[in-house]
Order: sequence, then structure tokens, then C-alpha cells
Amino acid sequence: MNTTLITGASSGIGEVFARKLAARGRNVLLVARSEDKLITLCNELGRSNSIRAQYIALDLSKPESPARLFAEATKRGLVVDLLINNAGFGSMGEFSTLDLARELNMIDLNVKALVELTHRFLAPMLERKQGAIINVASTAGFQPVPFMATYAATKAFVLSFSEALWEENRPYGIKVMALCPGVTDTNFFEAARGRKPPARVAQTPEDVVDAALRGLSRGKSHVISGWTNFLMVESERLAPRSLITRVAGRMMRSQQEK
Repeated sequence: MNTTLITGASSGIGEVFARKLAARGRNVLLVARSEDKLITLCNELGRSNSIRAQYIALDLSKPESPARLFAEATKRGLVVDLLINNAGFGSMGEFSTLDLARELNMIDLNVKALVELTHRFLAPMLERKQGAIINVASTAGFQPVPFMATYAATKAFVLSFSEALWEENRPYGIKVMALCPGVTDTNFFEAARGRKPPARVAQTPEDVVDAALRGLSRGKSHVISGWTNFLMVESERLAPRSLITRVAGRMMRSQQEK
């Protein structure tokens, strides 16, 4: 059964991916920690769209979880032809004051789990010569971000990793794309324990997902959602990285002090 697997699917961008793809008639396998939210969402999607919506409640930051997820999808006979690695979280503050265990847990989820899931599900796609992977990065991945140092570094990894795989797998008909949203109206900042930017600068998750699906259909290596975000990233290419880092540091420091 052809299926889209979405991690971090219980809210925000992941939930919107699930809703939009289910509305297109795609079966979905939703993964997140919150079983209650997943059950509610699967029941709603199945009733509304006449598709098969399944879930697996997992904490993907745990070392054994990606292998468990792959084994369970295989056991259920699911053919995952679209993998959306959306699970992740961030943190805000001076790096030296942040909880080290949480920073390492962020790397486990944002990087290690994403790499393992990509590797495990890519192999069957190559055998079938058909499939696609969306890895959710961030505009933070294009430059260092003081006071979000670990998070931005993980997203820089996701961006570089995805673009490399885009080129490796193009000859085999497999699409790999990094999705790079900017500030989005989700619970990210609450989870990161930081101040949420003004609503006027945030995109909706629906806008981000629409940009992702358009980019994937065009075979893009990465997509920056929103023209404002695109122009910001492009303008940064013209300035020295040290200057960009100092400007970002001033902006983030002022956010921390409010």
C-alpha cells in the first residue's frame, strides 16, 4: 500500500502535511510522541478523505526508534513512497547556560534520526526507482544564529545533507528536497522556551506546506517558503559571514532581553 510517512505529525507543519496529502487521496502513516493527538487526527482524516490513516507513537530521539519505525512499517506491508522528516525542536539562549542533555537530544532528533530514517527508507525507493523525501530544515540553516547555535547548526546539516542526496539520487528518479521555512505560526517558540516573534512576520503552516509541495513537484533541491524569507537569504550571500553573524546576534540578543 503506497503511503506517505510524516514524522512530527501531531501539530504544526507536520499536521498540515497530513491534512493536505490526505485531501489529495494519499494514505498516511503519522508519527509523533502524542498518541492521543495521533488517534484523533487519524480518525478525522480517514473519515473525511476515504483514505487509510495509521499512526505509530514514538519518540524518535531514542536510539532504537528509527529502526522500530522502519520495522513496523515493513510489518504492516506499507510502501513508503514519500517520507517527510519533519520531527524536530529548537532551543534559545546562551549556549553555555542551556541544558546540555537537551542540546544533545536535539541533535539526536534533528540530525541522527533524520539520517537513519532517510537511509532506511531510501533503499527500497531505489529498488523501486520511485519515491521522494522532504527533510524539514529552516532558513536558520543558511547562517550561524547566535542564541540558537545548536538548532541552526542542525538545520545547516539537514540542508547540506538533503542537497547532496538530491544530486546523488536524481539519476534514479528519486526526489530529495530540503524545506526551509522561516518564522512559522506553530508552537516552535514555546517548545524552544523563547519569545515568539510578532504574528505579522510569521507564515502559516499552510503556506509552508503549499510551497513544499510545489517545490517537490518541480524537482527542487531546496525550497525557501515565502518571498520575504527568500530575499533575506539571498541578500545574506552578498555580505561577509562575520557581519551576518553579528547582525543576527544583535537581533537575537534583543529578543532575549525583552
